[in-house]
Amino acid sequence: MRTCNILPLRYLAAVMSALAVSLAPGAGGAGAATEASTADHSKFKELKGPFSTGPEVTRACLKCHTEASKQLHKTKHWNWDVVNEATGQRLGKKNIINNFCGSVVSNEPRCTSCHIGYGWKDAAFDFASEENVDCLVCHDTTAGYRKFPAGAGHPAYEPTEWPAGSGRMIEPPDLAKVAQNVGPTSRRNCGTCHFLGGGGNAVKHGDLDLSLIEPGRYLDVHMSPDRLNFSCSKCHSGDAHAVQGSRYTTNAKDTTGIDIPGRTDGSRATCESCHGAEPHPATANVKLNDHTDKIACQTCHVPRFARGGYDTKMWWDWSTAGRLDDDGKPIKIRDDQGRVTYNGMKGDFRWDQHVIPEYRWFNGTVDYTLFGDTVDGSEVVPINKYGGSADDPNSRIWPFKVMRGKQAYDVGNQTLAVVHTFGKDDTAYWRNYDWDKAVGAGMEAVGATYSGELGFVETEMSWPITHMVAPAEDAVTCEECHSRDGRMAGITGIYMPGRDQTGWLDMLGWTVVFLSLLVSLGHGGMRYYTHTRRN
Repeated sequence: MRTCNILPLRYLAAVMSALAVSLAPGAGGAGAATEASTADHSKFKELKGPFSTGPEVTRACLKCHTEASKQLHKTKHWNWDVVNEATGQRLGKKNIINNFCGSVVSNEPRCTSCHIGYGWKDAAFDFASEENVDCLVCHDTTAGYRKFPAGAGHPAYEPTEWPAGSGRMIEPPDLAKVAQNVGPTSRRNCGTCHFLGGGGNAVKHGDLDLSLIEPGRYLDVHMSPDRLNFSCSKCHSGDAHAVQGSRYTTNAKDTTGIDIPGRTDGSRATCESCHGAEPHPATANVKLNDHTDKIACQTCHVPRFARGGYDTKMWWDWSTAGRLDDDGKPIKIRDDQGRVTYNGMKGDFRWDQHVIPEYRWFNGTVDYTLFGDTVDGSEVVPINKYGGSADDPNSRIWPFKVMRGKQAYDVGNQTLAVVHTFGKDDTAYWRNYDWDKAVGAGMEAVGATYSGELGFVETEMSWPITHMVAPAEDAVTCEECHSRDGRMAGITGIYMPGRDQTGWLDMLGWTVVFLSLLVSLGHGGMRYYTHTRRN
């Protein structure tokens, strides 16, 4: 099943162009940081090469950075695995089934091209190997290093055509040159994976895409070179390679306020840790700071996502896949903007830009529907459920991207199906559109037996929106929320002026208005009467 290309053809030119921008000094913070470095890696004889593989470079790095791999082995970036202390669920890319490409399990050579290691092609991958750590993907400053899209984390080591049959060649990187030009991480480094998740640029999160490599002030005031020029690590700081911030355990309401990394939780990955609990100056609207106990900063300051010129995917229906042309090849249909809305290999898509988020109460607790959890197929399955309510003091109103679609589930076992969506030769079941073999192989990979009865169920998966922070003048206006059909129309549990109507309260309010009017008219009338009497 050859599907879910991290770099589909329509994005390839845009990706390479955007990545090239990072060569400029200061792009993503790499240039300035390299100038301030205390070591010139081009002078190290260990890095002169030649190197034939990525692990050879890592062995050279470890001669000086002796503890780096050991540190990384303890992180969720390496293990793709974390226990949510609030729910007790074991989460991560190894066991969450999403509604984009499905599951990492059974599709490792493709999905693990975004792993910070080399060689994770199946369950036998050695997570204890120090040389399997990929130092270059996070520390390259040349923009010349790229993992091969189906290489289990390795770059191409010889010119390789990708996608197969496209005529486009991926050239191998100069590993020695890259090794001699390493530096602090940049937006480009992090974006190599995080901007391209879910099958392509901007597909998954909506607030993360290639436009953030060199964003304008209008797009993100923190990352724009015209403003603060933050790299990702400015907020997602950490120690010993353990980067702070997680989609699995979000801090929904930071009550600590302004802090310094290392004195509290070691992270600046909240707005309050820099801006405090009362971020609006006294010269601004005096009511703004009254909102911070119930409304997340992002709710007002990220008015829309997918604002950088790239479409984000909002719907993916796997159930419609399988339509072929007269030559037996998957049909592709594009809309008038050139977006693929149907692919015979993957099904139907819907895309959008400048999307207004959906709003929900959120207290930081997320509960996932994992493999083995019961799914009966009669209702929409929430792949992740966000805890919180108006009565919960730890909850605030957050913005979300909600991804919807239809995906396979095992009717007999009543569980979401793990599907083998990538393979070569006799394991590429999608070449014959053989769902039963694809699901059977996927279920076998997680130690389950496919019942043989396949169905499709509608699902939704939500992502908190935290990036693409707009300038203050572009923040959400009061009227956009305080109106009958405004942004907060779906928020329950609170009375919102301008949105809600309560019979007795409205009657009381109008009575006060009427009485005030009568008093004003009476007062005016009496003054007029006494004035004429006096004259």
